[in-house]
Amino acid sequence: MKNLKPHLCAMLLIATTWSGMSWAQNVQPVTKVELNRYLGKWYEIARFPNRFQEDCVSNVTAQYDKRADGDIAVTNRCKEADGKIDEAIGHGRVEDTTSNAKLKVTFVPEWLNWMPFVWADYWIVDLADDYSVAAVGGPSRDYLWILSRTPTMPAPAYEALVNRLTVQGFDTSKLVKTKQE
Repeated sequence: MKNLKPHLCAMLLIATTWSGMSWAQNVQPVTKVELNRYLGKWYEIARFPNRFQEDCVSNVTAQYDKRADGDIAVTNRCKEADGKIDEAIGHGRVEDTTSNAKLKVTFVPEWLNWMPFVWADYWIVDLADDYSVAAVGGPSRDYLWILSRTPTMPAPAYEALVNRLTVQGFDTSKLVKTKQE
């Protein structure tokens, strides 16, 4: 029995690691997004901290509009500590036309869009049936945004969404709530 204990511990560790790896490798986007319903203004409710939003202190919004070429125009805005409104203009395109839930987004000048590494994953990983709330992330789980059509979100709905994102393997303890004035 004494010799069996280390082997059982090793097998348990391997099984836990293996099941955790297979679970953690698969971020699942929603099965279907009607892009025309998704377009419009969204308020950021919470996000993972990231370098490109480090100066944003409040009033973070994202506006999605249809471009003439069928892609999506992205306009992100936020209020900085000095009261200045920062604006980033981007370009989004659908990568998975079956679901419309996997997109790529870039904020580089249009003439650089031909380079594949300037495009980032933008996966809609949770979406309310009425398109009132969404969560956006990607397969790497490095980024996560919780978005709402209104500047606030009821606490029970927020907690339920956070729980669903945790099940998808996102480290939701990193979420920082966004101040909306």
